[in-house]
Amino acid sequence: MARILAIDYGGKRTGLATTDPLQIIVTPIETILTIDLFDYLVKYLKEEEVELVVIGMPLDENGEETHNTKAVLKFEENFTKKFGIPTVFEDESYTSQKAKMALVEGGFRKSQRQKKGSLDAISAVFILKSYLGE
Repeated sequence: MARILAIDYGGKRTGLATTDPLQIIVTPIETILTIDLFDYLVKYLKEEEVELVVIGMPLDENGEETHNTKAVLKFEENFTKKFGIPTVFEDESYTSQKAKMALVEGGFRKSQRQKKGSLDAISAVFILKSYLGE
């Protein structure tokens, strides 16, 4: 089996998470600057076999598009053209709040929790877990 990769795409930063090759365990990879995302993915996808990419779809509480929805759709289009790996969208609603709560429960200090970059990779974990039905 190959990994499933999750992407929490953002205007400034993008969080990444993945499953193990057996698709049992979900772990954060890291948060990177969005401007560097394609370069990072080129390297990552050369080293790891990925069969599917789950992309967080930003929707508001009514299921409507947000200010970032068009950017995510454009990213997915470019990703598919460049890599040819199948993609699916997963509602990313409330993943940032879940990530904050996970950090609180994990005992992270307030100063650590306020680093936005810490949240993005953990948000990607929640996107992937949601897709997997966890």
